[in-house]
Amino acid sequence: MALAGCSSPEPAKKEAAAPAKKAEKAPDVYQVKLDTSKGPVTIEVHRDWAARGADHFYNLAQTGFYDNARFFRVVRNFVVQFGIAARPETQRLWENVSLPDDPVKEHNSRGTIVYANRGPNTRSTQVFINLRDNRRSLDSTGFAPFGKVTEGMEVVDSFYNSYGDMPGQGGNGPDPSQIQLRGNEYLESRFPRLDFIKKATIQ
Repeated sequence: MALAGCSSPEPAKKEAAAPAKKAEKAPDVYQVKLDTSKGPVTIEVHRDWAARGADHFYNLAQTGFYDNARFFRVVRNFVVQFGIAARPETQRLWENVSLPDDPVKEHNSRGTIVYANRGPNTRSTQVFINLRDNRRSLDSTGFAPFGKVTEGMEVVDSFYNSYGDMPGQGGNGPDPSQIQLRGNEYLESRFPRLDFIKKATIQ
């Protein structure tokens, strides 16, 4: 799983906050509701599955990092990936944050949510939802699920997937480096049918 890693954000909206000096510890179990372009999706996060990942996702969602972000990598029968901010200014606030790895305690089963990475201890903001049981290919390579979709998996299955995988992974889909550089302006001009998160809310 390589890490390259709607409408644009309204200019008047407050930009997502920068990482706090000390990240807030997440509740043992919490839910994040994604209000997406196709309907609601609820993710239940379990801190005992992957504590560092759960805490980081909590802080990202709490600051509004995922609001207006696109599901930029949708690979049929594999994964849906998101987690590059809609605005380059927001992305730059978080791009140097790297998490130490969590041990893999849960399987990469269908519906689980996991951080993408570029190798050991490189998790940052990009995450993916498994569209199938990927335990054979991902459990042994350090991908630690920290939560699972509990409502709206049929919504996740419906996200637009005809652009193909990203460059370098056998496809002609969005280039994550360009998303980081140009934000939604790049995606809206080149990949206008991508689905997106209107707002992520902790419940």
